[in-house]
Amino acid sequence: MRIPTATYRIQFNSEFKFADAKKITAYLAALGVSDLYASPIFKARTGSTHGYDVVDPTQLNPELGTEADFDALIAEIKQHQLGWLQDIVPNHMAYDSQNVWLMDVLENGSDSAYVEYFDIAWNAPFTDNKEPILAPMLGNFYGESLENGEIQLKYEQTGLTVNYYSLSLPLKLESYATFLTYNLGKLARTLGRRHPDFVKLLAILYILKNISADVVGKQRRQDQTEFVRGLLWELYEGNPEVKAFIDDNIKVFNGEPGNTESFNLLDKLLSEQFFRLSYWKVGAEEINYRRFFTVNELISVKVEELKVFNATHELIAKLVNEGKFTGLRIDHIDGLYDPTQYLERLREKVGDTYITVEKILQIGEDIPNYWQIQGTSGYDYLNYVNGLFCQKANRDKFDEIYRNLTGFITIFPDVVAEKKHLIIDKNLAGDIDNLSVLLKKIAGRYRYGNDFTLNGLKRAIAEVLTRFPIYCTYINAAGISEQDRQYIQAVIQAAKDGTPLLQNELNFIEKLLLLEYEPTLTQAEKDQWLYFVMRMQQYTGPLMAKGVEDTALYVYYRLLSLNEVGGEPDHFGMDLAEFHSFNQHRNQTWTHAMSATSTHDTKRGEDVRARINVLSEIPDEWQQQVRSWMELNRSYKTQHKNSIFPDRNDEYAFYQTLVGAYPFLESEINGFSDRVKEYMLKAIREAKVYTAWLRQNQTYEDACTSFVEAVLNQSENNQFLKEFLPFQKKVSYYGIFNSLSQTLLKSVSPGVPDFYQGTELWDLSLVDPDNRRPVDFEQRNSYLSEIKEKISTNISALIADLLATKEDGRIKLFLTHQILKARTKYLDVFQKGEYQPLEISGKYKENIVAFARSFENTTAIAIAPRFLTSLIQPGEYPFGEVWQDTYIQIPAEIASKWEDTITHQNIQTDGKLPVADTLKEFPVALLIGRK
Repeated sequence: MRIPTATYRIQFNSEFKFADAKKITAYLAALGVSDLYASPIFKARTGSTHGYDVVDPTQLNPELGTEADFDALIAEIKQHQLGWLQDIVPNHMAYDSQNVWLMDVLENGSDSAYVEYFDIAWNAPFTDNKEPILAPMLGNFYGESLENGEIQLKYEQTGLTVNYYSLSLPLKLESYATFLTYNLGKLARTLGRRHPDFVKLLAILYILKNISADVVGKQRRQDQTEFVRGLLWELYEGNPEVKAFIDDNIKVFNGEPGNTESFNLLDKLLSEQFFRLSYWKVGAEEINYRRFFTVNELISVKVEELKVFNATHELIAKLVNEGKFTGLRIDHIDGLYDPTQYLERLREKVGDTYITVEKILQIGEDIPNYWQIQGTSGYDYLNYVNGLFCQKANRDKFDEIYRNLTGFITIFPDVVAEKKHLIIDKNLAGDIDNLSVLLKKIAGRYRYGNDFTLNGLKRAIAEVLTRFPIYCTYINAAGISEQDRQYIQAVIQAAKDGTPLLQNELNFIEKLLLLEYEPTLTQAEKDQWLYFVMRMQQYTGPLMAKGVEDTALYVYYRLLSLNEVGGEPDHFGMDLAEFHSFNQHRNQTWTHAMSATSTHDTKRGEDVRARINVLSEIPDEWQQQVRSWMELNRSYKTQHKNSIFPDRNDEYAFYQTLVGAYPFLESEINGFSDRVKEYMLKAIREAKVYTAWLRQNQTYEDACTSFVEAVLNQSENNQFLKEFLPFQKKVSYYGIFNSLSQTLLKSVSPGVPDFYQGTELWDLSLVDPDNRRPVDFEQRNSYLSEIKEKISTNISALIADLLATKEDGRIKLFLTHQILKARTKYLDVFQKGEYQPLEISGKYKENIVAFARSFENTTAIAIAPRFLTSLIQPGEYPFGEVWQDTYIQIPAEIASKWEDTITHQNIQTDGKLPVADTLKEFPVALLIGRK
């Protein structure tokens, strides 16, 4: 197995293709990266900016280049001895016209060869739901879209389709008869009933009216479909009268806007289909297919079916076996019906390949130790290392500040509960209805469940789902783990305490979830119990993601740096002991898990968080500044009835965002206001307080965007900016040191450090799509070349220059390169070495994070400062005597002579390592010593 030394995430899209990646391969190798970590590269929806909306997993995305382009990139990768870690998407595909498998299902219904590929009502066990599959893609009500002429029938060589802008869905073959018999008499009179082409058309109609409905008739139906399509197109192309007949019918069926009755034909035709076009909001309540979270445009795949798994992973396995993919990252593992089974099949298919999973872990939670993987993709590490730079001692003060400045008094757990219920009511109502119907069927077979009402069961399910503190349990046919048992029992008890009137329903659900089968159950009944449990598990993750990540984190704004994927904003800061304990556990169990600080999914860039964390050190000054800003900017708000927009909570978040993301460089200020406006729009819609994606409130949105524009106006008389910029500059100064410490810790802690594209310089991005902006690799390559040259000639002068020009980010690039160079040289230390927290003494012992990594006779020591507002003034450096008597205790059994691999400084120690002697030229240190 190839274990990456360090990964570098690339976001492929039509603007950054295989050929573009080839150009930067040498740069990545020179930086010290060992593996390119690629976003999904399989065929996605046209124009996809991220690749997760796959339409065909059996081929590479042509928008990224040809197969030859891909092979040329792989050759370049191998020439530089890099690996390729590939992000794959087993849970879902795009609900899109380009998804040939799905279109086949919508055209052929249950006779489709691909009907079992998608998680739809038709193939759900223990049900008999044959309702048309919902197509909730309309931007308006169906009737209005129809009568506005937005839904149109078309005929091409591929057949009859119904079209709504870019959406094109195939009509079922039987509907051709409805279409072709309309006004057929006119064609008979024009051609004559004995005309060969008219006879052929009659033959087509005969076939259409006698299509086999046998369950074994799938191949026959396919043959009939191809024959009818081919013959009809031949007639259309070869006979002007037939062509005119079909074209005229198309025109008639498409109706005339303003004439309601003229749309009756098309309306009837659509009512016959295997799908049902609807307003997109309908999906929230009447969904009959499983989605990725609540995204209608992403339909879930039944990868638990072996043939589906094989079909969707054929190309992946081929590229692994050919040595082109050397590792896999699994997207949204918790969305799968049986993640454990999936991982077992994947391991069998790809052999001894490096595998990580996107898995959100809450503090103290662990992934199942029986999963045959190397660990997570790194969100757990992100939140531990980020918490180190939040001053935990000021929690109560920030509670007071938040309450006083905004009036927001709800504690975070209550926000989560409220928002989870909101998501169930507004976004997952249809999914919960489906679960409730299944549970009702199970309950109805037993005397103790016979009186449960559908409404009562739905309320009980909602209570259980909203109280889950984790994303997913992993109960399957093999049983239930003790850890999952404890989670379930705690959740059920909390639900009982909160809703005593549902005691009986909750007792019943607990019995099911714990798989406490009645002895009289048949195997079929046990299977149904298990299906319900595993199905329910598939909704705890989406509810956590939508309720917490995409709602609560945009409502509770006490300190924005803590509002991160997998984070718990209520957990204000991280004890050093907690961080060390996490690293020790990781080193023992998940040594090669990924360690991330920025990803394509993070809510804000790593250096934005590093800045905002500084605020936790200076609560009084922060409060004073915000009070002043609120007063200065009051006139820019919008009065609406009895309210003033934006509200104080959103305004408070806005100021934190500005402090965190305001550009270092003058050249980057142009366009910053637009970026913040886009961010604020997304944030307030996700919050679902005044506006939402489902119900946009133009008044509130306009008030927010006009407020941003006014506050960030770059005119000379902008009093806010005159007050804001000096404070922001101060915070960003300290944020630089937080960022450098974070970079060091990530790179040498147990795990594989992951670098998101472009973050080797300052990462001041906001949430997507802001974090998918183009990266200037030419600039980075130029910087690196210059840095490498100066390292070899005069490193002290280089460091002095980097410190003097910190704002351009080269100092972070230099640090990244130096650490990765050391990591590569002493790889066994970082991949196999023990982890040992180091004891720190002296006045500023709480301001240093230090640990050792040891393997055989070599030891590495990482030294990273934090909370520097109490040590230095802006413009000063945390060097030398500012550390006073602070020292690190070095165990006697390891080395006494050290080299700082960052500065090349030599250090001698007698067991006590004074921080003042170590941090002399650079803010962090990575020492290497040998016995």
